[in-house]
Amino acid sequence: MEELLSAEQISKRFPGVLAVDHVSLSLGKGEILALVGENGAGKSTLTQILGGAQRPDEGQILLEGRLVAFNSPEDAIRAGISMVFQELSLVGSLSVAENIFANRQPVGALNNIRWGELYHQTAEFLGRFELDLNPHMLVKQLSMGQQQILEILKAISTSPKVLILDEPTSSLTEGEIAYLFQNIRRLQKEGMSFIYITHKLSEVFQIAGRVMVMRDGRHIDSKPVAEVTENNLVAMMVGRQITDLYGTRSTSDREEYFRVEGFSRRGHFQDIHFGLRRGEILGLAGLVGAGRTEVGRAIFGIDRKESGRVFLNGDELLIRRPQDAIRHKIAYLTEDRKGQGLFLGMPLRENLVAPSLGRFTNALGFVNLSFIDRYANEKVSEFAIATPSVEKKVLDLSGGNQQKTLVAMWVGIQPEVLIFDEPTRGVDVGARAEIYAKLRDFAAAGVGVIMISSDLPELIGMCDRILVMHHGRITGEVLRQDFSEAYILSYAAGLEEATRHPSRRLDQPPA
Repeated sequence: MEELLSAEQISKRFPGVLAVDHVSLSLGKGEILALVGENGAGKSTLTQILGGAQRPDEGQILLEGRLVAFNSPEDAIRAGISMVFQELSLVGSLSVAENIFANRQPVGALNNIRWGELYHQTAEFLGRFELDLNPHMLVKQLSMGQQQILEILKAISTSPKVLILDEPTSSLTEGEIAYLFQNIRRLQKEGMSFIYITHKLSEVFQIAGRVMVMRDGRHIDSKPVAEVTENNLVAMMVGRQITDLYGTRSTSDREEYFRVEGFSRRGHFQDIHFGLRRGEILGLAGLVGAGRTEVGRAIFGIDRKESGRVFLNGDELLIRRPQDAIRHKIAYLTEDRKGQGLFLGMPLRENLVAPSLGRFTNALGFVNLSFIDRYANEKVSEFAIATPSVEKKVLDLSGGNQQKTLVAMWVGIQPEVLIFDEPTRGVDVGARAEIYAKLRDFAAAGVGVIMISSDLPELIGMCDRILVMHHGRITGEVLRQDFSEAYILSYAAGLEEATRHPSRRLDQPPA
């Protein structure tokens, strides 16, 4: 295969850390190279160097055999390397057309934008990818999945020789992932090359021809995908074998102690009934838009409900706001850790005590700083959060360590019910195993866990029972002995055949 891009002995240092340590990489024309590793392994830093967002301290980059150096992403784009970052760069208040061709709009003699040509050009481009979007539509009116696809198409519109995709499917539905993969393969046949960063190892085997593994800023190995297994990749990524990601635990038929009855909110969810047993991990599955997250937020008091009641230990709770839920020891861990879950600009210490600050004050309301320091350091150790100090800003932690911080901060309220929305989204396999172990520990201690997830293998591996939602209603219950992706997806799609499955016992109020 003809070599298109090579990076030789690339190094990059930041204060206190060697992020990339003499890493070399090669990419052939028309090749899809998967790049995997734990959070903090150096993947994003390496690809940001290739994409012009960072300057290397050492090493060189060759494109089509010519030495290149980039001072900005615009330099890299002009040379033929485009990158789609994890964080979207779209402007919500601008149209689809304005976002795709930002700074590249067709202009007239007086430098005025030729709007008719812009919208026609956009329609032709979207038509090429069979994407039914109105070029005039504002981006903020699109779903997160549509925005992610649009971000990728924006990069493709520059006609790159190399396209770098950093966790491109984190916000996509199964249908959108299939659409993306179809177009990646199509562009590959046209000669475009890809570097594909993902934590979802199953995607490596679906889309890539070769895989490169990084760990602690170093290049560990590169192999054809056909020559490795998922266990091989995990071992290389974490430096140890993880033989049972989901672990094992024994569950007893404990009493139901938490119940949701008649929860409804027009346009979001309708007539939701379910119970939770002590020590149970209860899954909540469904397609994007099914209403899973909305139910969790309403239980916690973030969003209002129009009707419904919540019972804990036989007593009805009045929850109008999150503070009410916290007082009753109900925790909600949001799917959006950066936007809603953590105080990114504040130190790790302050984050770890935020929901339970009252525990660290005296009778006069003064904060006991030494108690907070001691507690924060204990939690850093207990949850294996990689940080040089509890004073480090959460913004500077890797995604996996941010997620572990989110779990650790809610331990402080000593929860009786833990609602966890997308517990391992954007988290590497090592941190994922640690989070699963903590959830098993919660359950073993008698805490009921409600796990909302779009990752079916995760639900099947972790849960005792799974409730499935479709269009705002619970359409089925699947017990552990009947777990099957096919049955769960049937309920999620609202298919009639699913209602004949023996596990089904819902869509009726409790007796």
